[in-house]
Amino acid sequence: MKRCEWSEGSELYRDYHDKEWGVPVHDDRLLFEFLILEGAQAGLSWITILKKREGYRKAFDNFDAKKIARYSDKKIEKLLSNPEIVRNRLKVNAAVINAKAFLDVQKEFGSFNSYIWQFVDGKTIQNRWRSLSDIPASTPESEAMSRDLKKRGFKFIGATICYAFMQAVGMVNDHVVDCFRYKETFI
Repeated sequence: MKRCEWSEGSELYRDYHDKEWGVPVHDDRLLFEFLILEGAQAGLSWITILKKREGYRKAFDNFDAKKIARYSDKKIEKLLSNPEIVRNRLKVNAAVINAKAFLDVQKEFGSFNSYIWQFVDGKTIQNRWRSLSDIPASTPESEAMSRDLKKRGFKFIGATICYAFMQAVGMVNDHVVDCFRYKETFI
């Protein structure tokens, strides 16, 4: 079975590729989870984050934005000593800041889903990449998303992080055309 080459070499990567990556997500909690995890990944490999994903879910109250938005300095210090997550003060603080901004977006748009999917006109962009080297690090859509999220106060949300988020939550189909998942995620 042919897969995107980045998913080979690790059972965790293969499982993520085969079951999650590129599948359209419209659930606000899961969108928030990916937003936080993609920001945590900055400067690290995605496999590092996948290995710590369950730890993140436990440490960050299953990505309940309402709870995270109320985290105290004491709670943040506790998180910074938790080996099950990436213990980077800027990234942990960004999760709290992003939770507050996320709640503001939900209030303004009715849901984060309604807001975030507007960057692709509400439907998955179907790319036709032949190899991993064809896939860009960012696009005009991810750049627009990054600018708007930053304007709304979000942190760790550059254009490359936004594009990785878009790939993860199925806003773009970046499975290469000969990957078995390409047609399965083609909507």
